[in-house]
Amino acid sequence: MIYLPQIIKARIEEKLAKLNKLRPLPKSAVQKLREKFQIEMTYNSNAIEGNSLTLKETFLVINEGITIKGKPLKDHLEAKDHYIALEYLYDLINKNKKHTISEMLICNLHQIIIQEIDKKWAGRYRNANVIIGGAKHTPLNALQVPQKMRDLIIWLNSQKNKINIIELAALLHHKLVHIHPFFDGNGRTARLTMSLLLMQVGYPLVIILKNDRKKYYDILDKADKGKYEPLVKFIAQSVERSLDIYLKTLIPAIQKQEKFITLAEISKITPFSAKYLNLLARQGKLEAYKENRNWLTSKQAIERYLKNRVRQKKFKITQFLLKK
Repeated sequence: MIYLPQIIKARIEEKLAKLNKLRPLPKSAVQKLREKFQIEMTYNSNAIEGNSLTLKETFLVINEGITIKGKPLKDHLEAKDHYIALEYLYDLINKNKKHTISEMLICNLHQIIIQEIDKKWAGRYRNANVIIGGAKHTPLNALQVPQKMRDLIIWLNSQKNKINIIELAALLHHKLVHIHPFFDGNGRTARLTMSLLLMQVGYPLVIILKNDRKKYYDILDKADKGKYEPLVKFIAQSVERSLDIYLKTLIPAIQKQEKFITLAEISKITPFSAKYLNLLARQGKLEAYKENRNWLTSKQAIERYLKNRVRQKKFKITQFLLKK
């Protein structure tokens, strides 16, 4: 069954394709984005679960090692542990983009998330029944958890390449929190696991905002009843938000790498006259922009134009031969 509207799916795939075209991405810009997203996700994911640190305080705790007066030690430790879990996530992506999601990997993520909060149960399935405060869903019996987690991985592997990756990630997220395999940290573990699945195919880290907490819980309740469309759409919107931030940041960063000079200057190092380059710029065939009365372009833009011209010439020749 398809849960993601085609118009949203097409728009997101177009933005991902645009991001992929920018690769290899500028290292300095990517590093800044990664740091921004790690802090934002740490803050939002923890805040959804009741952590009292603000975004700025989360930054200070992680980057400056500052203790926030009046805030519980537990909140400080949660911030540090979650940030380390994200480092682990990025390390997996850098080493192997197709790293298999398994029970062990999920348990490893959970172990990192609560390593300083509850060492005894970090990375271990619960052995007793639990009740989720404020939720309509009652998690299954603890004795069923190991088998349900095995079933989850079997289901995940059976669905890969069969359904859209965003739908798969959203369903995986719900199934994991529905099983509720751990005493604590289930939501954070599910959000990280979902992000890993999406990052493997090139999407940026996905952040569910604290401001959407009520909506997030409402759609999870609907998913418990088999209504998955709201959840899939919600996750898709979060994916698109991350893509928009990346594109907005990286496109100018990449443009800055190119040195834009006047057509008169660049004509000296290309086979074209300034007059001909001016014509190409005005026709939109050459990437260029106008500053006062002068058109500016770059050496890389000339190279892209030449490559495109060669492709077009080959296409015309092929079409000519086919007609004969």
